[in-house]
Amino acid sequence: MNDCLDNPELPEDPETLRTPQTPGDPDAPVRVAIVDDHAIFRAGVRSELVGGVEVVGEADGVGDAVLLIARTSPEVVLLDVHMPDGGGVEVIRRVAGQVDAARSRAPAGSGATAASGSTATPCSASGPPRFLALSVSDDPEDVVSVIRAGARGYVTKSISGPDLIDAIIRVNQGDAVFSPQLAGFVLDAFAGATSSGLDDELDLLTPREQEVLRLIARGYMYKEIARRLGISVKTVEAHTSSTLRKLQLSTRHELTRWATERNLLD
Repeated sequence: MNDCLDNPELPEDPETLRTPQTPGDPDAPVRVAIVDDHAIFRAGVRSELVGGVEVVGEADGVGDAVLLIARTSPEVVLLDVHMPDGGGVEVIRRVAGQVDAARSRAPAGSGATAASGSTATPCSASGPPRFLALSVSDDPEDVVSVIRAGARGYVTKSISGPDLIDAIIRVNQGDAVFSPQLAGFVLDAFAGATSSGLDDELDLLTPREQEVLRLIARGYMYKEIARRLGISVKTVEAHTSSTLRKLQLSTRHELTRWATERNLLD
């Protein structure tokens, strides 16, 4: 079992997945973590980001990245694709498992807060972190694999400092961002989901299940979905379980990826 799913100190309520910053402050800089196995490169990126975003920490491998994300709750993670002990895909997978584990342990409808001193989870006030791949590789296989894993964008290391800051801000706002030469790879990779096949799969879901699916894919927690739709948390959980069963998926992360691949987030 991976370390994320085995973390005994995760808070028991998704509503406690918060950062110390003031929630909803539009002027607060985006909180960013840098994950790359080259210290010189990390230092260079950090210097380029000064004044544009807040760098909350750095990591040089998969294990350290997961711990850093859990401890600092960044909003965006700049992620190298290839590292000696794994790559960006593995980081995304482990963090997704950690988030799912935290949510699955939350009592339905609980309003309890985490005890003082408990270890943070990888969620900022706006939800789980968004991942932006920053890599020297422009190999189509690398691009597609990390996007399929759940990254919101992919830019190459030739990007300028101002453009990188802009990409981080846009990813934090929910946009998908790619270096111009890479966008075609992603479009080609996901063109296989035909509209007829998409309609067939969506037809399996009730209108309410489709609403819940879209909100889950956007990072909303069960309580937030319940409030937005005017239903109970238990009803949200029931719709989620039904959707997972109908689509033959296992986790919220897989639901998010399924919806993203089919452009259902707009």
